[in-house]
Amino acid sequence: MKILGHSDLHITPIGFGSWAVGGSWKFGWGEQDDASSIGAIHQALELGINWIDTAPAYGLGHSEEVVARALEEWSSEKPYVFTKCGIIWDKDGKVDYSLKADSIRRECEASLQRLKVEAIDLYQAHWPAENLDETLEGWSEMAKLKKEGKVRWIGASNFSVEELKRCAEIAPVTSLQPPFSLVKPAAKDELLPYCLDNSIGVIVYSPMASGLLTGKMTRERIDGLPQDDWRRKDTEFADPKLTQNLDLAERVKQVAEKHQVPAGAVAIAWTLANEGVTGAIVGARNASQVQETVAGAELKLTSEDMALLLGK
Repeated sequence: MKILGHSDLHITPIGFGSWAVGGSWKFGWGEQDDASSIGAIHQALELGINWIDTAPAYGLGHSEEVVARALEEWSSEKPYVFTKCGIIWDKDGKVDYSLKADSIRRECEASLQRLKVEAIDLYQAHWPAENLDETLEGWSEMAKLKKEGKVRWIGASNFSVEELKRCAEIAPVTSLQPPFSLVKPAAKDELLPYCLDNSIGVIVYSPMASGLLTGKMTRERIDGLPQDDWRRKDTEFADPKLTQNLDLAERVKQVAEKHQVPAGAVAIAWTLANEGVTGAIVGARNASQVQETVAGAELKLTSEDMALLLGK
């Protein structure tokens, strides 16, 4: 385990990601069976994973509710629960964004109720606002929520180095949640070094590139994705990027075959091998998917593996 930034949270290398657990919404993964979701969460906890990352936006509150149900049925030690703020919706399900202070306070109270917890272990701003002033207003309110004991630690998701610096002038930043994978390695250039130098924990999301690096994604499977799966509109899942990504996926499979592990485990191991990464958020829709990815927490890639993955 590693300590997340300057917090007292000792987290396992892999955390359970519950984006897909939310089911259908604007940025959803299609319909999802709640029983399968709960089974996946329980499998993760049985395998020793000790933190769950969710957000109210996932399924417009549904993911948080499913996480709460899973934990109600879990009799052993409870995991840390991380959630977010900043994406809101109206009565018709129309999604919007706000880091206004009053909006964040309403979101926090709603998340506490849905999750059925007295305090949120890590509360993260899901996205920065379009203007810096609103981002800083939101961060100030999050710091107040921490002082009030409603949240234990506060972090950011998808923030730039400049935004992290400005937030840190108001209150310490516990963690950053950036996208990071072999498909999207940009965080390695500036974000990871900055966080490492400033004791900011990093929990990366989409280490398997939203399924592209699991060894199971093909053009045919992509063509068959449900209409309400957000990946149908993602440029990584369409040419010219798709051809490059599938070539990369083949190299990941080669390394996986060498180590006799699923391809997704290799993709996860690559993210964890980068200095500055505290943990990786790994999503799953059923128990078997959890079993396929946990090997990534212990897998040690060789220099030859790394060279092959990077196409050298």
